[in-house]
Amino acid sequence: MEYQFILYKATLSIAILTVSLLIAMYSTLAERKLAAFFQDRLGPDRAGPFGLLQPLADGIKLFYKEEFMPASANKFLYILGPSLTMLVALLTSAVIPWGNSLIINGHEFSLQVADINIGILYVFAVVSVGVYGIMIGGWASNNKYALLGAIRAASQMISYELAMGLSIIAVVMMSGTLSIQKIVDQQAGFNWNVWYQPLGFVIFLVCALAETNRAPFDLPECETELVGGYHTEYSSMKLGFYLFAEYINMFISAAIISCLYFGGYHFPFESMLPVSHNILTIIGVLILFLKITFFGFVFMWIRWTLPRFRYDQLMKLGWKKLIPLAIFNMVITGFVIRLLH
Repeated sequence: MEYQFILYKATLSIAILTVSLLIAMYSTLAERKLAAFFQDRLGPDRAGPFGLLQPLADGIKLFYKEEFMPASANKFLYILGPSLTMLVALLTSAVIPWGNSLIINGHEFSLQVADINIGILYVFAVVSVGVYGIMIGGWASNNKYALLGAIRAASQMISYELAMGLSIIAVVMMSGTLSIQKIVDQQAGFNWNVWYQPLGFVIFLVCALAETNRAPFDLPECETELVGGYHTEYSSMKLGFYLFAEYINMFISAAIISCLYFGGYHFPFESMLPVSHNILTIIGVLILFLKITFFGFVFMWIRWTLPRFRYDQLMKLGWKKLIPLAIFNMVITGFVIRLLH
């Protein structure tokens, strides 16, 4: 049984890794198609039918690009930066419950790599390490634009992680647990946290945009000011790692939003469906991915709709607006919980 368990967990880990990379690949195509739609263009349509092979063409192009390293760069740190960013982006998916359990040959297997009782703390711990990959890459390049982009990324992530953490504390206060699996299961049916925490959800969504360096918070790689920001001096697959990590972070952020506020793999009237447990689990996985797809669309929609903030506006929003709102939301949540109990 132990051998079967290890084999299952290894298979699940590889499956999640593969799905994350595929979604990151095709998110680039989706973003370019959406940008084209908003700007009344066609977008990529040459590589394969409807441009479906465009992500493969882009990947091959990155593989075959010249491997460039500045003469004055710190070689070890220059390689470590994008590697760490990519690793951290992939590690976050370990505690996300992708669906209910599957029953195979009488044994129950969870669709979660690690069901730890401090899942939310794990996510925050891993995400907070992600900024080191950007800082290391920007500093090791020995380029002033890259360093400025890295400093911007560090200050931005620190600023918005505070409000994000405070918004999640309200969810933890309501659910009484740090386990993402238990938070999801408490939202069974249509009992979603977003109905009780609408302000917390809005704060978390804004902070997620800032954490993933997405427009209108893409100051660390602002092309009009910093050439390419922290990855200015990168090429080939090192650049690819930074770009891939952004889309994987976007995918994981959408999954966490779905799990914390929109019931994860749960959906209305699921208990009334006359189907087996495994079929219900598969439907739940599809529902979760539909929610993730919707929030991925929202991320892209916001990018191609809103203009970029000035840096002072970015800091003012984080420190003077979002953090006080998150504290207010947390206090009100505590007051209501005290009244009800």
